[in-house]
Amino acid sequence: MGWFAGGTSEKERQSQKFAILVFFIIICALVLAACRGNNTEDAIEPGGADRAIQNKGSDTLVNVALAWAENYRNIEPDVSIAVTGGGSGTGIAALINGTVDIANASRPMKESEIEEAQANGIEPVEHVVAIDALAIILHPDNPVSELTIQELSDIYTGRIENWKEVGGNDAPIILLSRETNSGTHVYFLEEVVRRGEKDNTDIFAPQTLLMPSSVGITSEVRRNPNAIGYDGLGYVDAAHEKVVAVAADSESPFITPSVESASEGSYALARDLYMYTAGEPTGAVADYLDWIFSAAGQDIVASLGFVPLTE
Repeated sequence: MGWFAGGTSEKERQSQKFAILVFFIIICALVLAACRGNNTEDAIEPGGADRAIQNKGSDTLVNVALAWAENYRNIEPDVSIAVTGGGSGTGIAALINGTVDIANASRPMKESEIEEAQANGIEPVEHVVAIDALAIILHPDNPVSELTIQELSDIYTGRIENWKEVGGNDAPIILLSRETNSGTHVYFLEEVVRRGEKDNTDIFAPQTLLMPSSVGITSEVRRNPNAIGYDGLGYVDAAHEKVVAVAADSESPFITPSVESASEGSYALARDLYMYTAGEPTGAVADYLDWIFSAAGQDIVASLGFVPLTE
């Protein structure tokens, strides 16, 4: 006696056959899905396909980071690297919130930021990836060519308001700065406005114009003969802006920012540029950072006007 006993109509037998067929199809589909699940786990291990890195932060570092990502794609085409700017503070906040793999910064993380990350279960790890010299720039027609850190502090706090007070024309000084979420803004505040003094509470003069990008500062300096600004060395074009020689104090020599003066430490406003990861990097992120530290990665740093670690 088979599945279908006597007395069952032909229509009923067909319905029963269809139900059994559907049952076996469902079982086969579940088995295949389980097998595919195991294969997917293997595929996303470090070194596998479909790897993606989210990289965000410093506008000073963004052009270098974009060049790194583009060149690395030629070496590891299965690695997708998304690079965006927005400022060091923005990148660090994204790292704290767990939305990026790498945060770019033109300043070290603050203790409060590290504590906030740790509260979220993230242990930030710092990687110095390049060196920058922060250049003080003026309009080419401005006769001033040398300034001390003290004079720069007095200018940016508003204690000096006219160019004639530092050997220039009788004209008001137009102050340009990056916005407050910029690591370059923070560095300039701490090392120039406050002259590196931990207990100093000086701030930017209220008339300071906050610019949204490094390019914004250079553009304004080029068109305004009374403006003063600061930018990473890689953004400065000496054919269109005057680069000021800076002295650490009245007893020190005036040094012009350059790859050489930054790498040897003679320029007062040389600084490290950073990438931060959530813990020690692994997998695709570790491979990418290793390449950044290689000769090929550091050659890109030099080609964009910044100072490579190998100098």
